[in-house]
Amino acid sequence: MLNYQHIKIPQDGEKIRIVNNRLKVPKNPIIAFIEGDGTGPDIWRASKRVFDAAVEKAFNGKKKISWMEIYAGEKAVALYGNNAWLPDETVEAIKEFSVAIKGPLTTPIGGGIRSLNVSLRQLLDLFACVRPVKYYAGTPSPMKKPQDMNIVIFRENTEDVYSGIEFKSDTEDSNKLIDFINESFNKKIRKPSGIGIKPMSEFGSSRLVKKAIEFARDNKRGSVTLVHKGNIMKFTEGSFKEWGYKVATSEFRELVVTEDELWSQYNGKMPEGKILIKDRIADSMFQQLLLRPSEYEVVATPNLNGDYLSDAAAAQVGGLGIAPGANMSYTTAIFEATHGTAPKYANQDKVNPGSVILSGVMMFNFIGWGKVSRIIEKAMKKTIKSKVVTYDFARLLKNSKEVKCSEFASEIIKNM
Repeated sequence: MLNYQHIKIPQDGEKIRIVNNRLKVPKNPIIAFIEGDGTGPDIWRASKRVFDAAVEKAFNGKKKISWMEIYAGEKAVALYGNNAWLPDETVEAIKEFSVAIKGPLTTPIGGGIRSLNVSLRQLLDLFACVRPVKYYAGTPSPMKKPQDMNIVIFRENTEDVYSGIEFKSDTEDSNKLIDFINESFNKKIRKPSGIGIKPMSEFGSSRLVKKAIEFARDNKRGSVTLVHKGNIMKFTEGSFKEWGYKVATSEFRELVVTEDELWSQYNGKMPEGKILIKDRIADSMFQQLLLRPSEYEVVATPNLNGDYLSDAAAAQVGGLGIAPGANMSYTTAIFEATHGTAPKYANQDKVNPGSVILSGVMMFNFIGWGKVSRIIEKAMKKTIKSKVVTYDFARLLKNSKEVKCSEFASEIIKNM
């Protein structure tokens, strides 16, 4: 193991190992956590209690998590100094220990790091942002049938506009690039303009779609939808669609049926045990998730589309307060709250910890402890249905009982 400056490795835990590109999880795995900024410490404390209680209930003390704190955001700057929002040893610790979970982080204002979350994804090559969106009975929702929504969004994490290749308007770099494009390719970009470059590769697109299809296969999901804006951006978004179909039909030929094949070969009747591969234009997909959400199960999308789509879908089932997420490769994953830091509520023990708790559900599934996930999810469903909820839900539910963040965790533990 590496020597760390401030990170303390738990002596009672063992490292998760990677064998043949798969996790080998001991009975006492070391899992890294970042509390987060703003409301992060409140929701982390509540979530950790839920996790530990569920592990105890699932395994009667025969297994446990050895938690290891690592640092990013404001706490890292206070500890390491020198404007160290994301210390090198934090990145190295995630590489070494494979699995981490985190609260929301502040994005530093001004130059330097664009986003701590984006930096972690790129430094660790966490190419898939995975966002499950489903309804828990009793959650306030603007939809007539929110229970029809049950999708998992796979969003490409390393390319597209989030690759960070952009140039400020009226600078030497942007003007030089505009001149080059106008002169070399006979384009007419006006000056001054900000310039952003949107790279999308077959490699990046294909591995994302492959991971989405594998998830559908392993979780008995019946369709994977490629979401793109290929009618306009033909050589980026359009290529994403083409590469997606290519990987589906070359690597999963015995498993998949394309939408064209469904009608040309099967008369519109889906053969049993197969996965339907289809695609939708991005703007149409927003409408589809509002009007016909039950027709979609797994969604694979480039970065920016997935960013919009995952938050919009979450709004249909109760909002980001209970929206889980993960950034992952095959052997490394960071599970995280998908909402912001909400600094005005910091240290008030007020906000909903559901996003981190449900991200923990994803984490336990990732390490093969599905029994823990089922205990947490079942208890959370029971708690929400009983209308004992934090303020964000209480203000929208009649006859509800508003409780603090820590009290909501206690209620979930009681309902296990």
